[in-house]
Amino acid sequence: MAWAAALRRKNGPSALLLTRQNVPFQKRESLDGAAKGAYVLSDAPGARAVIIATGSEVAIALEAQKQLAGAGVPVRVVSMPSTSVFDRQDADYRNSVLPAGLPKVAVEAGVSDYWRKYVGTEGAVVGIDRYGESAPAGDLFKHFGFTPDNIIKVVRSILK
Repeated sequence: MAWAAALRRKNGPSALLLTRQNVPFQKRESLDGAAKGAYVLSDAPGARAVIIATGSEVAIALEAQKQLAGAGVPVRVVSMPSTSVFDRQDADYRNSVLPAGLPKVAVEAGVSDYWRKYVGTEGAVVGIDRYGESAPAGDLFKHFGFTPDNIIKVVRSILK
């Protein structure tokens, strides 16, 4: 999908950012949402919050969603493979994916500041704001809080 989108893009550069990690496949209804830069990967009736994740963090977000649901806290999980493509969508689509009024947590194994535009001042970002750590990915994810338990803790902290 990303390769096809890069080939179709005529008015700017494209980049394919891939992970070295062995991430699980995430089943989805269609690829239409991915072509729009972000989509609801897993919804929950009466969702009280949204977890936004990308790439290797999606599986962690889904596990947090599952555990939160078991505790009676429904949340939506949004996969956002391309922020720039998502930002070019019309407001109706963006709002259907990230509804106003729902608190949001972004999970990104990268710099957190960029994600503030999606979560707002009431939301939270689990990210990495420093450079230079080196270890196996699983160890780094635990060290920096990219675990279902930490995502659950952060989601609970923003719920009113």
